[in-house]
Order: sequence, then structure tokens, then C-alpha cells
Amino acid sequence: KIFQAVVSCIGGDGTIYIIPKSFETALNKLMAEIQNTFKGLGLLIPYCWKKGEACVVRGSDTVWYRAKIVEVSGSTLQVQYIDRGYIESIPQCHLYPTTFYTGIPPFCIPCQLYKTLPIGNFWQQEAVEYLQELLKNEEVEIHVKELPDNPWGKLSISLYFGGMSLSSFMAYQRYCVAEDCQDIQKLGVFEGDLSPSYLLQPLPVPGETFPVTVTHLVSPKEVYICLDSSENLKKHSATERSASRDSESLSKALKWCNKIVKTLPHLTNFKKELPCLAEYVDGLWYRAKLLSITQLVPVQILVQFVDYGTYLVAPTSRLRHIPCHLLKYPVQAVRVLLAGFRPASDDKNVERIPYSPEWSLKALWTMVDCVEGKRLSASILTVSPEVTISLYGDDKNLVHLKLIEMGLAELDQ
Repeated sequence: KIFQAVVSCIGGDGTIYIIPKSFETALNKLMAEIQNTFKGLGLLIPYCWKKGEACVVRGSDTVWYRAKIVEVSGSTLQVQYIDRGYIESIPQCHLYPTTFYTGIPPFCIPCQLYKTLPIGNFWQQEAVEYLQELLKNEEVEIHVKELPDNPWGKLSISLYFGGMSLSSFMAYQRYCVAEDCQDIQKLGVFEGDLSPSYLLQPLPVPGETFPVTVTHLVSPKEVYICLDSSENLKKHSATERSASRDSESLSKALKWCNKIVKTLPHLTNFKKELPCLAEYVDGLWYRAKLLSITQLVPVQILVQFVDYGTYLVAPTSRLRHIPCHLLKYPVQAVRVLLAGFRPASDDKNVERIPYSPEWSLKALWTMVDCVEGKRLSASILTVSPEVTISLYGDDKNLVHLKLIEMGLAELDQ
């Protein structure tokens, strides 16, 4: 069985507590009922608590939770939140004994990684802390491998985050040995010395109008677009719906990669077009490819962020190997030429684009204003030798008409 779940807690012994997404509605309903039933403080009169006894606990967030007594020691009790998994020491005044809700099974499931042996036969403190930092409150994919011998035992699972196997990743970090070596081979987590390449984005058929966003402008005529299928998904073509799903899955995978990026090796191979992860100016890491070495001492590399089209000159410290599972998503940004206009022959603006001097900087900034943050649509005219499109603004007019009105471009029939 395969299902999505949220990791609620990592136990001190490395037990992974998960709440299946399919349980969330029922859990929220139960939590609302508990809040309506129990109000105010816990039990303020003396009470003889027993190990294993059911209770409700008023947490530090002032919310009541189902729990059970794990250990009794004086005025402080150790309790386990049965729908979350974590264990905490609580003063008696924050608890209330109850037999309510004991007929409802716990919503969180204790799990262990299938055929995964921790170094030293138990999860070291450092490994447990790393698992907590990586997984707590995150949505993951669970593959059930073996059921426990008893109903209160641990479920044996394979856990995947952002398309990556947790067992393989923890083995790579040398926290454990993953007995199922096929998993590592199949995943190819860090095979950065191969010569992989990105998949290209499939395009809608010529003549069909589809929503886009412009992610980067090289010149008023040369831009990078992304297929935008975020709204009215049912109306869009299969190509656009597929692009939307890819974009969403890629975003999740990149979020996970940003969490583990310090564990990925730095690039040592600087072959042109090599896929990699690169750190942008916002401090986040994105998919990129190498274009050229711009400086030798110190080494500076020109890269292009393939999902946006933007460029960056970066030191090698900001470039890392890309996990192979990130290569299965097509590049999100497509380079296109805009049809229907050319630079104005009588444009008197002195400031020109250095790499494209036929265009003035004023024309570039005017085009930026026309497309930035706008809901645009496009229609493909030709795909060879280069992808050429007509680009329309949110008013359904061609975006380049503004440049022609201002004398910064002229019609090109």
C-alpha cells in the first residue's frame, strides 16, 4: 500500500510517527469535539495516576489532546500524545483522567524503516536530531512493506521525500546501512559524474492559445516563458495539465533539496550544459546548467537557471551536484521569440542593450512593464528553427503594441 502522510514526530529511539493524510478530517473532527468537552484547567484535586491510564492533556498551546500515562514520578507525569506520538513531562494540573474517546484508535502510526540497520544497532542522538529537523511536520510518501506482529508494534515502511528514499539518504549520510541496495541503485541519488541532461518541456500545438508567464527577458523580442495552468485547469489541454503537475511536483522536490543541500557534494566537473543545483541571490537552490567559465582565479562559472531562463555568475561554492531524480521533470522555462515587430529604425535613445544593441534599454524596460506580473496568453506560430509565438496581454491585445505606440519598435510583417 502506498499513501501520503505527515510526519508528526520522531521518537528518541528513531521511531517515525506518521498521520496518514486520509485521517486528517476525522482527527480534526475529534480535536474539535475534545475542545468543546474540556475547558479550563486540568484536574486540581489529588489523584492516583497509573501507568498506561488514558487522559487528556492541556498542551503548551492551550489545546487539549488525547494522551496516556507513560511514567509516574511525583507531581510530574510523563505522557505520550497518542495522536501525535511525542512524549512529554507534564505537571499533574494540566491533565484530566477520562474514558472518553478510548474506543477510537490512535491516529498516528509508529513506523520503522524497512531493512535499515542503524550504525551501532540503534539510532544515534545525532541521527535522531537530523531526522527531526528533516521530517517533522512534513508531508511524505509511505510504502508499506511489512505489518507488525502485534497491533501496537511498528509498521515497516519505505519513506520517500521529494522522490528520494529516506533509507538511501540516511545510508549516504552514514547513519545506517540500507540492506535493500537495489533502492539506492534504482534511485541513483548522487550519480553526479554521469553526463545527464534535462528533459524538454512539451509544447501545445501551434494555433492553440494557452496561458503563460514570462520569467526572463533577454531582449524585447527574446523571452523565456512558463506554461501557466494554475487556473481553470479543466479547460486546459493535456499538455498544460501535465506541465502544471510537473511544476507542483518539482516545487516539492526542490523544497526538500534545499533542506539537504549541504549534504550534496560540490561540483568538480565543469562540462558545458552539465545539470547542477545553483544558489540564487535569494539564498535558495534551483536547477541550473553550466554555460561557461568566466574567470579562472578565483573560478567563476556562468550558469542558467533552467526553470526561469535567468543567468548568474557564481563561484564553485554555490554549485552542487543535482540528485538524479530532479532530472525527470522537464525544464519549466522555454526560450521563445516574439513575432510581429522589430527594433524601430529611428529609435533615438542612446542607451542600448550591450549584447543586443539593435534594441534600446528603454524598449527593454517598457516590455518588462508590459509582461511583469501580468496574466498573459500565447499562441505558437512556428517551432522550427526557433519557437516563435504571438504574446497577448491581460487585455487580450498583443503586448508589443505598446512599444510601437512609443516609437520603440515597428511592425514586422
